[in-house]
Amino acid sequence: MDTPYRKNQGLLFIVSAPSGAGKTTLCKELSGAEGLRLSHSVSHTTRKPRPDEREGDPYYFVTEEQFLMLRDAGGFVEWARVHGNYYGTSKAELDRLFSDGHNVILDIDTQGARKIKDSSTPGTFIFILPPSMEELERRLRGRNSNDEADIRIRLERAVEEIREYGMYDHVIVNQNLYTALGELNAIVLAQTTRLSNLDPGWVSDNFFNEVK
Repeated sequence: MDTPYRKNQGLLFIVSAPSGAGKTTLCKELSGAEGLRLSHSVSHTTRKPRPDEREGDPYYFVTEEQFLMLRDAGGFVEWARVHGNYYGTSKAELDRLFSDGHNVILDIDTQGARKIKDSSTPGTFIFILPPSMEELERRLRGRNSNDEADIRIRLERAVEEIREYGMYDHVIVNQNLYTALGELNAIVLAQTTRLSNLDPGWVSDNFFNEVK
């Protein structure tokens, strides 16, 4: 949908959640929704792809050597080591999306979100909670792609990440995917319709310059 009344500047949405809470699914579902001009920025990671994953969906899969070379060259807006693997948001990827006038949604862990917040980069910070730890464990086991030791590590890490919820502007409890998606959509839509995102030149051209 063409929105000439909006400023041609991308808005940044940062979404975090413990592993298994559904943040990647929510971000992918919302990306491409009509009228939002919202793109899901694909992060780089050194972890191995799962059977249902491919390059660019949901990550760019790189070796640790490739990741560290890009990191040392200043190629990441943020990066973190999580569950023994590196994850990072590419500056080039963000610049490309913003230059095309897109809003951008990032699904990153709390370490990465903290780095972005500490850098004073403008953005809306959203945290996704599971309905309970029991349900989070059930979802992790339902993936059938993590062994017992990895599941225990992810559950322990989840508690640490949930302690950071106070850093965020909004909290969504993902008990039902479609309800959570509606809440996430509402947050994004509210930010895109803020006064600060309205082009005053468009208002002047369409409502004042035509008055005789």
